[in-house]
Amino acid sequence: MSAPVVLPADGPAAPPRVDVLASGPAEPPRRGPRVVPPGVQVFTTAITILSVTLLGFGAYMAFVSRLHHDRAQFVSYANFRKDLAQGTAPTGQTQPEDPSKLLELGTPVAVLDIPQLHRKEVVFEGTTGEVMEKGPGHRRDTPLPGQPGASVIMGKATTYGGPFKDLSALVPGDEFTVTTGQGEHRFKVLDVRHGGMPQPPPPAAGTGRLVLTTAYGGMFAPTDALRVDADLISEVKPAPRQVFKASQLMPSEQVMAIDRGVWFPLVFIGEALLLAVGLLSAARVYWGTWQTWIVAVPVVGFLGLATADQVSRLLPNLI
Repeated sequence: MSAPVVLPADGPAAPPRVDVLASGPAEPPRRGPRVVPPGVQVFTTAITILSVTLLGFGAYMAFVSRLHHDRAQFVSYANFRKDLAQGTAPTGQTQPEDPSKLLELGTPVAVLDIPQLHRKEVVFEGTTGEVMEKGPGHRRDTPLPGQPGASVIMGKATTYGGPFKDLSALVPGDEFTVTTGQGEHRFKVLDVRHGGMPQPPPPAAGTGRLVLTTAYGGMFAPTDALRVDADLISEVKPAPRQVFKASQLMPSEQVMAIDRGVWFPLVFIGEALLLAVGLLSAARVYWGTWQTWIVAVPVVGFLGLATADQVSRLLPNLI
Protein backbone atom coordinates (compact mmCIF):
# COMPACT_ATOMS: atom_id res chain seq x y z
CA MET A 1 0.00 0.00 0.00
CA SER A 2 1.49 3.34 -1.04
CA ALA A 3 2.24 6.11 1.41
CA PRO A 4 -0.17 9.04 1.50
CA VAL A 5 0.79 12.29 -0.21
CA VAL A 6 1.13 15.19 2.21
CA LEU A 7 0.60 18.70 0.84
CA PRO A 8 2.13 21.82 2.36
CA ALA A 9 -0.04 23.69 4.76
CA ASP A 10 -0.37 26.75 2.50
CA GLY A 11 -1.51 24.71 -0.52
CA PRO A 12 0.17 24.05 -3.89
CA ALA A 13 2.67 26.56 -5.30
CA ALA A 14 0.96 29.16 -7.48
CA PRO A 15 2.24 29.61 -11.06
CA PRO A 16 4.24 32.81 -11.72
CA ARG A 17 2.06 35.82 -12.53
CA VAL A 18 2.47 37.31 -16.03
CA ASP A 19 1.42 40.92 -16.43
CA VAL A 20 0.13 40.89 -20.05
CA LEU A 21 -0.84 44.58 -20.08
CA ALA A 22 2.60 45.66 -18.90
CA SER A 23 4.64 43.60 -21.29
CA GLY A 24 2.49 44.04 -24.42
CA PRO A 25 2.41 41.62 -27.38
CA ALA A 26 5.51 39.63 -28.07
CA GLU A 27 7.75 41.15 -30.78
CA PRO A 28 8.35 39.01 -33.89
CA PRO A 29 11.92 37.91 -34.41
CA ARG A 30 13.97 40.42 -36.35
CA ARG A 31 15.37 39.43 -39.75
CA GLY A 32 18.61 40.63 -41.22
CA PRO A 33 18.79 42.61 -44.49
CA ARG A 34 17.86 40.65 -47.60
CA VAL A 35 20.93 39.51 -49.44
CA VAL A 36 20.63 39.56 -53.24
CA PRO A 37 22.86 36.97 -54.90
CA PRO A 38 25.74 38.56 -56.86
CA GLY A 39 24.60 36.87 -60.06
CA VAL A 40 21.18 38.52 -59.81
CA GLN A 41 22.78 41.92 -59.17
CA VAL A 42 24.98 41.56 -62.25
CA PHE A 43 22.00 40.55 -64.40
CA THR A 44 19.71 43.37 -63.25
CA THR A 45 22.48 45.95 -63.65
CA ALA A 46 23.23 44.74 -67.17
CA ILE A 47 19.53 44.93 -68.14
CA THR A 48 19.33 48.45 -66.71
CA ILE A 49 22.36 49.69 -68.62
CA LEU A 50 21.19 48.11 -71.89
CA SER A 51 17.71 49.61 -71.44
CA VAL A 52 19.19 53.05 -70.89
CA THR A 53 21.34 52.52 -74.00
CA LEU A 54 18.27 51.71 -76.11
CA LEU A 55 16.51 54.82 -74.83
CA GLY A 56 19.66 56.75 -75.66
CA PHE A 57 19.53 55.46 -79.24
CA GLY A 58 16.02 56.86 -79.62
CA ALA A 59 17.16 60.18 -78.18
CA TYR A 60 20.14 60.19 -80.52
CA MET A 61 18.01 59.71 -83.62
CA ALA A 62 15.47 62.31 -82.52
CA PHE A 63 17.70 65.04 -81.05
CA VAL A 64 21.46 64.41 -81.00
CA SER A 65 21.62 63.60 -84.73
CA ARG A 66 20.27 67.08 -85.44
CA LEU A 67 23.14 68.60 -83.47
CA HIS A 68 25.55 66.53 -85.58
CA HIS A 69 23.94 67.93 -88.75
CA ASP A 70 23.86 71.52 -87.48
CA ARG A 71 27.51 71.52 -86.49
CA ALA A 72 28.57 70.05 -89.84
CA GLN A 73 26.52 72.68 -91.66
CA PHE A 74 28.01 75.53 -89.63
CA VAL A 75 31.61 74.46 -90.26
CA SER A 76 31.07 73.54 -93.92
CA TYR A 77 29.26 76.79 -94.74
CA ALA A 78 32.19 78.81 -93.44
CA ASN A 79 34.68 76.70 -95.39
CA PHE A 80 32.64 76.82 -98.61
CA ARG A 81 32.29 80.60 -98.42
CA LYS A 82 36.07 80.80 -98.24
CA ASP A 83 36.40 78.51 -101.28
CA LEU A 84 33.93 80.67 -103.22
CA ALA A 85 35.81 83.83 -102.32
CA GLN A 86 39.14 82.30 -103.38
CA GLY A 87 37.72 80.75 -106.55
CA THR A 88 38.65 77.21 -105.47
CA ALA A 89 35.13 75.77 -105.11
CA PRO A 90 34.52 72.63 -107.22
CA THR A 91 32.82 73.06 -110.61
CA GLY A 92 32.82 69.41 -111.67
CA GLN A 93 33.46 65.85 -110.59
CA THR A 94 37.19 66.31 -110.05
CA GLN A 95 39.30 68.28 -107.60
CA PRO A 96 40.07 71.86 -108.78
CA GLU A 97 43.77 71.53 -107.93
CA ASP A 98 44.13 68.06 -109.48
CA PRO A 99 41.67 67.19 -112.29
CA SER A 100 42.98 63.62 -112.35
CA LYS A 101 41.39 62.90 -108.95
CA LEU A 102 37.69 62.66 -108.17
CA LEU A 103 36.20 64.81 -105.44
CA GLU A 104 36.30 63.09 -102.08
CA LEU A 105 32.99 61.99 -100.61
CA GLY A 106 31.64 64.69 -98.32
CA THR A 107 33.28 67.63 -100.15
CA PRO A 108 31.01 70.73 -100.08
CA VAL A 109 29.92 71.55 -103.66
CA ALA A 110 26.95 73.92 -103.36
CA VAL A 111 24.58 75.86 -101.12
CA LEU A 112 20.87 75.18 -101.63
CA ASP A 113 18.53 78.02 -100.56
CA ILE A 114 14.77 77.32 -100.54
CA PRO A 115 13.05 80.39 -99.02
CA GLN A 116 9.59 78.77 -99.07
CA LEU A 117 10.85 76.13 -96.62
CA HIS A 118 13.21 78.48 -94.73
CA ARG A 119 16.03 76.13 -95.64
CA LYS A 120 19.63 76.97 -96.51
CA GLU A 121 21.77 73.84 -96.71
CA VAL A 122 25.33 73.09 -97.76
CA VAL A 123 25.29 70.27 -100.33
CA PHE A 124 28.02 67.61 -100.20
CA GLU A 125 29.45 65.33 -102.87
CA GLY A 126 28.03 61.81 -102.58
CA THR A 127 24.74 60.29 -101.45
CA THR A 128 25.75 57.63 -98.90
CA GLY A 129 24.10 57.67 -95.51
CA GLU A 130 27.38 58.81 -93.92
CA VAL A 131 27.66 61.82 -96.24
CA MET A 132 24.03 62.83 -95.79
CA GLU A 133 24.38 62.89 -92.02
CA LYS A 134 25.95 66.30 -92.67
CA GLY A 135 23.32 67.54 -95.14
CA PRO A 136 21.94 66.95 -98.64
CA GLY A 137 24.16 65.02 -101.05
CA HIS A 138 24.84 65.53 -104.75
CA ARG A 139 24.64 62.38 -106.83
CA ARG A 140 28.10 62.00 -108.29
CA ASP A 141 27.15 60.78 -111.75
CA THR A 142 25.09 63.91 -112.53
CA PRO A 143 26.25 67.44 -113.41
CA LEU A 144 26.34 70.15 -110.78
CA PRO A 145 23.29 72.43 -110.57
CA GLY A 146 23.41 75.17 -113.20
CA GLN A 147 25.07 72.98 -115.84
CA PRO A 148 23.36 71.29 -118.82
CA GLY A 149 21.48 68.09 -118.00
CA ALA A 150 19.62 66.81 -114.96
CA SER A 151 21.37 67.23 -111.63
CA VAL A 152 20.20 65.22 -108.60
CA ILE A 153 20.39 66.25 -104.94
CA MET A 154 19.18 63.83 -102.26
CA GLY A 155 18.40 64.65 -98.62
CA LYS A 156 17.06 63.02 -95.46
CA ALA A 157 13.42 63.46 -94.47
CA THR A 158 13.53 62.57 -90.74
CA THR A 159 16.90 62.06 -89.05
CA TYR A 160 19.91 64.38 -88.85
CA GLY A 161 17.80 67.52 -89.00
CA GLY A 162 15.55 66.22 -91.78
CA PRO A 163 16.63 68.95 -94.24
CA PHE A 164 14.13 67.73 -96.89
CA LYS A 165 11.26 66.87 -94.54
CA ASP A 166 8.98 69.63 -95.95
CA LEU A 167 9.89 69.13 -99.59
CA SER A 168 6.32 68.12 -100.44
CA ALA A 169 5.15 71.64 -99.50
CA LEU A 170 6.70 73.06 -102.68
CA VAL A 171 4.29 73.77 -105.53
CA PRO A 172 4.80 74.38 -109.26
CA GLY A 173 6.05 77.91 -109.82
CA ASP A 174 8.08 78.19 -106.59
CA GLU A 175 11.61 79.49 -107.16
CA PHE A 176 14.81 78.82 -105.25
CA THR A 177 18.56 79.18 -105.78
CA VAL A 178 21.68 77.04 -105.72
CA THR A 179 25.15 78.56 -105.41
CA THR A 180 28.15 76.68 -106.80
CA GLY A 181 31.67 77.57 -107.84
CA GLN A 182 30.14 78.97 -111.06
CA GLY A 183 27.85 81.44 -109.28
CA GLU A 184 24.19 81.57 -108.26
CA HIS A 185 21.63 79.59 -110.29
CA ARG A 186 17.85 80.06 -110.16
CA PHE A 187 15.36 77.23 -110.51
CA LYS A 188 11.56 77.10 -110.89
CA VAL A 189 9.60 74.11 -109.61
CA LEU A 190 8.03 72.14 -112.45
CA ASP A 191 6.20 69.46 -110.45
CA VAL A 192 6.21 67.33 -107.28
CA ARG A 193 5.83 63.60 -107.79
CA HIS A 194 5.96 60.29 -105.96
CA GLY A 195 4.75 56.74 -106.42
CA GLY A 196 3.53 56.03 -109.93
CA MET A 197 3.11 59.65 -110.94
CA PRO A 198 4.42 60.30 -114.48
CA GLN A 199 7.83 61.83 -115.01
CA PRO A 200 8.13 65.13 -116.89
CA PRO A 201 9.79 65.11 -120.31
CA PRO A 202 13.60 65.16 -120.09
CA PRO A 203 15.22 68.59 -120.33
CA ALA A 204 15.98 69.83 -123.83
CA ALA A 205 19.56 69.80 -125.02
CA GLY A 206 21.54 72.69 -123.58
CA THR A 207 19.13 73.28 -120.69
CA GLY A 208 19.43 72.39 -117.03
CA ARG A 209 17.20 70.73 -114.46
CA LEU A 210 17.50 69.89 -110.78
CA VAL A 211 15.75 66.94 -109.10
CA LEU A 212 15.44 67.11 -105.30
CA THR A 213 14.82 63.66 -103.80
CA THR A 214 13.81 62.45 -100.34
CA ALA A 215 11.79 59.71 -98.60
CA TYR A 216 8.00 59.61 -98.85
CA GLY A 217 5.56 57.88 -96.49
CA GLY A 218 5.95 56.87 -92.84
CA MET A 219 8.55 58.53 -90.64
CA PHE A 220 10.74 55.44 -90.24
CA ALA A 221 9.00 53.21 -92.78
CA PRO A 222 8.80 55.20 -96.03
CA THR A 223 6.98 53.60 -98.92
CA ASP A 224 8.60 55.47 -101.79
CA ALA A 225 10.76 58.42 -102.82
CA LEU A 226 9.42 61.94 -103.37
CA ARG A 227 10.95 64.04 -106.14
CA VAL A 228 10.73 67.73 -106.96
CA ASP A 229 11.63 68.61 -110.55
CA ALA A 230 12.83 72.18 -111.11
CA ASP A 231 13.97 73.77 -114.37
CA LEU A 232 16.96 76.10 -114.57
CA ILE A 233 15.76 79.61 -115.44
CA SER A 234 19.09 81.41 -115.18
CA GLU A 235 22.04 81.20 -117.55
CA VAL A 236 23.35 77.72 -118.24
CA LYS A 237 27.01 77.30 -117.27
CA PRO A 238 29.50 75.07 -119.10
CA ALA A 239 30.10 71.62 -117.65
CA PRO A 240 33.51 69.93 -117.45
CA ARG A 241 33.90 66.52 -119.03
CA GLN A 242 32.04 63.81 -117.13
CA VAL A 243 34.53 61.20 -115.94
CA PHE A 244 32.32 59.41 -113.41
CA LYS A 245 29.46 57.30 -114.76
CA ALA A 246 26.28 55.90 -113.22
CA SER A 247 27.71 52.37 -113.40
CA GLN A 248 30.46 53.43 -110.99
CA LEU A 249 28.06 54.44 -108.20
CA MET A 250 28.34 52.36 -105.05
CA PRO A 251 25.18 50.48 -104.01
CA SER A 252 25.00 52.66 -100.88
CA GLU A 253 24.58 55.78 -103.06
CA GLN A 254 21.33 54.67 -104.69
CA VAL A 255 17.87 55.90 -103.65
CA MET A 256 16.76 54.37 -100.30
CA ALA A 257 20.01 52.37 -100.04
CA ILE A 258 21.74 51.28 -96.84
CA ASP A 259 25.45 51.22 -96.11
CA ARG A 260 26.40 47.56 -95.63
CA GLY A 261 30.00 48.52 -95.01
CA VAL A 262 29.18 49.50 -91.42
CA TRP A 263 28.74 45.91 -90.26
CA PHE A 264 32.40 45.42 -89.33
CA PRO A 265 32.77 48.59 -87.20
CA LEU A 266 29.27 48.01 -85.77
CA VAL A 267 30.16 44.50 -84.59
CA PHE A 268 33.46 45.74 -83.13
CA ILE A 269 31.84 48.66 -81.27
CA GLY A 270 28.90 46.47 -80.20
CA GLU A 271 31.26 43.92 -78.66
CA ALA A 272 33.07 46.70 -76.82
CA LEU A 273 29.72 47.97 -75.52
CA LEU A 274 28.65 44.51 -74.27
CA LEU A 275 32.06 43.97 -72.63
CA ALA A 276 31.80 47.34 -70.87
CA VAL A 277 28.28 46.50 -69.67
CA GLY A 278 29.46 43.17 -68.27
CA LEU A 279 32.45 44.66 -66.46
CA LEU A 280 30.44 47.53 -65.02
CA SER A 281 27.70 45.17 -63.87
CA ALA A 282 30.24 43.08 -61.98
CA ALA A 283 31.92 46.21 -60.60
CA ARG A 284 28.66 47.30 -59.00
CA VAL A 285 28.63 44.18 -56.81
CA TYR A 286 32.16 44.61 -55.50
CA TRP A 287 32.68 48.35 -55.86
CA GLY A 288 29.39 50.10 -55.12
CA THR A 289 26.46 51.60 -57.01
CA TRP A 290 27.41 55.28 -57.20
CA GLN A 291 31.07 54.63 -57.89
CA THR A 292 30.08 52.35 -60.76
CA TRP A 293 27.61 54.80 -62.31
CA ILE A 294 30.15 57.62 -62.21
CA VAL A 295 32.38 55.50 -64.44
CA ALA A 296 29.54 53.93 -66.46
CA VAL A 297 27.93 57.14 -67.72
CA PRO A 298 30.87 58.45 -69.82
CA VAL A 299 32.02 54.99 -70.96
CA VAL A 300 28.60 53.67 -71.97
CA GLY A 301 27.64 57.10 -73.32
CA PHE A 302 30.60 57.18 -75.71
CA LEU A 303 30.14 53.60 -76.89
CA GLY A 304 26.38 54.08 -77.14
CA LEU A 305 26.72 57.15 -79.34
CA ALA A 306 29.24 55.37 -81.57
CA THR A 307 26.88 52.40 -81.88
CA ALA A 308 23.89 54.63 -82.65
CA ASP A 309 25.84 56.43 -85.37
CA GLN A 310 26.72 53.12 -87.05
CA VAL A 311 23.19 51.69 -86.69
CA SER A 312 21.72 54.83 -88.28
CA ARG A 313 23.65 54.00 -91.48
CA LEU A 314 21.76 50.73 -91.73
CA LEU A 315 18.60 52.77 -92.25
CA PRO A 316 17.74 53.88 -95.82
CA ASN A 317 19.86 56.92 -96.68
CA LEU A 318 16.80 59.15 -97.28
CA ILE A 319 15.21 58.63 -93.84
